Amino acid sequence: MEKEFQLWEKIKDITYQYLDFTLNYRQSGHPGGSHSKAHMLIALLFGKKMTYDIRKPEYRFNDRLILSAGHTIPIIYSLFAVIGDAFDEMYRQTKDAKYLIDEDKLVRYYDLLTFRHNKGLPGHAESSGKTLLLKFNTGPSAHGLPASVGQALALKKAGLQNVKVFLIEGEGALTAGVTHESQNGAWAYGLGNLFWLLDWNDFGIDDRPFSSVVYGTPEDWFSAHGWKVHGTLNGHSWQDVYSTIKKAVEEAEEAEENLPNLLWFKTKKGHEYGIYDNKSHGMPHKKNSEIFWETRKPFMEKYGVEFVGFGKPAPSNPDEERKQWEENLKIINRVLTSDEELLKYITDTLVEIAEALPKDAPSTFVLNQNPYKDPAIYDYKNYPDWLFAKPGENVPNRAALAKWGMYINGVIGRKYGRPLIIATSADLTESTNLHGFGLGKDDFAGFGVYDREKNRNGAILPSAITEFLNAGVCAGLATVNLSENPYEDFNGFWAITSTYGSFMYLKYGAIRLFSQMTQDSPIKFGKVIWVAGHSGPETAEDSRTHFGIFEPGVLQLLPKGKIINLYPWEHNEVPVLLAAALATDVNNIALHLTRPQIEIPDRQALGIPSHFEAAKGAYIINDFDPHRRKDGTIIVRGTSTTYNLIKLLPQLRKDFNLKIIAAPSYELFMLQPEEYRNKVLPLEDWMDSMVITNEALRLMHDWIFSKVSEEYSLSSDWDDRWRTGGTVDEVLKEAHLDCDSIYSGIERFVRDREKRIAKLKSIV
Repeated sequence: MEKEFQLWEKIKDITYQYLDFTLNYRQSGHPGGSHSKAHMLIALLFGKKMTYDIRKPEYRFNDRLILSAGHTIPIIYSLFAVIGDAFDEMYRQTKDAKYLIDEDKLVRYYDLLTFRHNKGLPGHAESSGKTLLLKFNTGPSAHGLPASVGQALALKKAGLQNVKVFLIEGEGALTAGVTHESQNGAWAYGLGNLFWLLDWNDFGIDDRPFSSVVYGTPEDWFSAHGWKVHGTLNGHSWQDVYSTIKKAVEEAEEAEENLPNLLWFKTKKGHEYGIYDNKSHGMPHKKNSEIFWETRKPFMEKYGVEFVGFGKPAPSNPDEERKQWEENLKIINRVLTSDEELLKYITDTLVEIAEALPKDAPSTFVLNQNPYKDPAIYDYKNYPDWLFAKPGENVPNRAALAKWGMYINGVIGRKYGRPLIIATSADLTESTNLHGFGLGKDDFAGFGVYDREKNRNGAILPSAITEFLNAGVCAGLATVNLSENPYEDFNGFWAITSTYGSFMYLKYGAIRLFSQMTQDSPIKFGKVIWVAGHSGPETAEDSRTHFGIFEPGVLQLLPKGKIINLYPWEHNEVPVLLAAALATDVNNIALHLTRPQIEIPDRQALGIPSHFEAAKGAYIINDFDPHRRKDGTIIVRGTSTTYNLIKLLPQLRKDFNLKIIAAPSYELFMLQPEEYRNKVLPLEDWMDSMVITNEALRLMHDWIFSKVSEEYSLSSDWDDRWRTGGTVDEVLKEAHLDCDSIYSGIERFVRDREKRIAKLKSIV
């Protein structure tokens, strides 16, 4: 390997120069951690223990790479530029198609000119465009860790445990709580195909070493969690770095026990940069400073070049400055392209790695069959009768989720031999009704609970109180696309995860990153259902620490069109809403469920449309009597609010002339034809409306027409205070959402109609 190590050294030298000149002229980015990771990254990409096709980063059998330390993306851009430039030059010389890489799939030296500029190379790692080989959006500390667990798990569950997941991180991120969750999860799932490469340099941003606040060594941190640990104190020695990676991968491939793997490398933050430790974290050299030029000298002497403007201040003219930057990048490029031996090594090595990849692979599910296209998933009108409760039954809406999960995984399991949806919950599997996804019915035994050795096809993941992990695992699962054409089709796993609605903020980091990926990546991803269980004040007995009337709002904090929120008020709306939401091309589905049992209404007797109408996102419970003066429109969302309103319906029909609209999903409603939307909620009716909701009023902002509407609306936060606990009836009374309060609120709304209309006119 000595010859290879010499070539790796030159690759490192060129990469450093690309990196340093980019940060010098951009005066932004993170040099320290980028420099310290060069050896492990080059050894990983060229050492033949990670197998991938650099030309086809979307290829389904590629090993997966996650740069969890997303702020060190400059080292990726710089090394990818070396590779891209080498392939371009070899293709120019030979016209051999094996050296051809689409310009949109890999960085070139001139792309570095766009670093941290709008529409250019982003400042943190993103899985898109020229860095599609990276398999998750990262940068927020430790957020890549649970996603790597989810991706490794998806591959194992698909029977592709020989496809590996490599993650690069620094020990600073290991201080985050999700690290502990991810360590436990990776062991529990038996992820022998998971490899974390740890850059152990003892420094982050602040002026103190991590060893002053964190006890122990990587061996201490990971062996206690059941991980296999390898490492070296010489993180800048090619021999030691390569040997560490080689030994770890080979032992994992031969091991009978499926243990996750930690590879640590003791490095110097800012290696060969001239600024070290925390001082090098996010502080490039001053532009064209003395120390910047001083640290260029070894490269110039070694390779016989001189940089433009060497030893001089930066040009004052921005155009001249950019020209100087580009000219110096070209000088570095020529050091690469003039070395025929190096060009052939880079390109032929990576082609060799690529050509060793399987064209097909054994799998626990048939890769050319796609269950996500099965119409049985979405055809709610032909769902079996047992999925729906009968009028008069007293059942909570959450119970429907368990039945739907049993049905959906059962119908797919019979046809395709695998679950459609993988479920995980924060030690609340039965409480939030996710247990149904593992249950069988009739002649189908069900998939049961996942076990790393005994039941890898299990649909229920054994998880403790790990909301952050569960969210990241689901996002990771859903980003593993095993389709032959991942740009057009998805084949892999969908996921569902739950916790109390009041704790949903603990999942938001993964939700946000997953949403960004679904927006920006050209690859198709799966869907994740985020269950906000026990939502609203109806979780009364648990009191205000557990029932949330504000917190589920995090599930609205995504761009419009990137999430569908579902608020079924009763049991039978749950499967209908899920089917309708999953039939869209939206990847994030948020399902808000409540705890109490309520009586299923006899819709036919009450003259209320079928629960199938919930699929449209909003439907008319009661329409205006055309022979009476209109008294206004009521838009209602939530279990107890809708339930109490319907109990009042006979009296309301007698006393007032109201349009009452059930509004379980604004996003689904907006997907309906304009004709339907105008029928349900024309502008004139919306202007003259009030809202009734079991949560905070601000979470109904899409339905609220004006401040006048808001003034007359009813919500749990009517006095801007946290509600206290007690029985459901007591809490609803305090929230002003009991039957008497609702009636009084509507009566006031109707009584003040002329005053309301006058206010509206004055606003207009």
